[in-house]
Amino acid sequence: MHLKRIITAIVAFPLLSLFIWKGPVLLFTFFIGLVSLVALYEYYRIVFYDKKHAVFSSISMWGALIGLLIIGAAYNNSFQLIIGLLVFNFMGAAVLSMPQYKNGPGILNVVEKEIQAVIYIPLSLSMIVLLRNDPYGVHWIFFLLFIVFAGDVGAFYAGKFFGRHKLSPSISPGKTIEGSIGGMIFCIIIGYVFMRLFLPHLNGPMIFLLFAIVNICSQTGDLFESQLKRVGKIKDSGNILPGHGGILDRIDALLFAAPVTYFFKEFVLTGI
Repeated sequence: MHLKRIITAIVAFPLLSLFIWKGPVLLFTFFIGLVSLVALYEYYRIVFYDKKHAVFSSISMWGALIGLLIIGAAYNNSFQLIIGLLVFNFMGAAVLSMPQYKNGPGILNVVEKEIQAVIYIPLSLSMIVLLRNDPYGVHWIFFLLFIVFAGDVGAFYAGKFFGRHKLSPSISPGKTIEGSIGGMIFCIIIGYVFMRLFLPHLNGPMIFLLFAIVNICSQTGDLFESQLKRVGKIKDSGNILPGHGGILDRIDALLFAAPVTYFFKEFVLTGI
């Protein structure tokens, strides 16, 4: 399994890097939209493990459509449209649920999970598109990927060699406090090196706060998806990536880290 993870990473990372570096913003947006659709499908399979028919229900498909529109709105830098689509999503899901209520009040649970899905996946992914729109967009995308990946790798090896105390055994028995601390340290080191090389205009103590917050959010995102999978009684969200599981397994940390990075860049680092 570990060998499969390494091989997949060796093949996928250079291709992804080339795509981010050379691809136009529109193509990048289409790619994020595709990732959103696959991740939404995996999410629906997890949360509707006891309602298989709901995976492709009208409410779920409505969420997928609104998700794509949100990502498209991010391409146009339209925050107002994103907010409007979130409200429209709620209204549409509510309307679609009404004819189905006669079959049982459980349809409201489908509405709740669809609303969570749109916020959790396409809305979070739209922040990556907003980052890409920045004049330093390519650098910001790599910056985000590097510090999230660094935290993940640091946590894995620190936990493997030094892990003694469980971080959250009821959710993820393999994660340790020592691994969490190691991930934080490695994230800060890699983040600082990357910043000095590619985003040298970012300086000052606030950037270290960004490293720490992004790492905390990344670990939280990882734990949240583990929580979902425990409820859904599955090990991986899918099998599209050999050794890594599904798309949602790979982007769970990014879904929490991307919004924080975007808002930090826009509203905290603007004076740096």
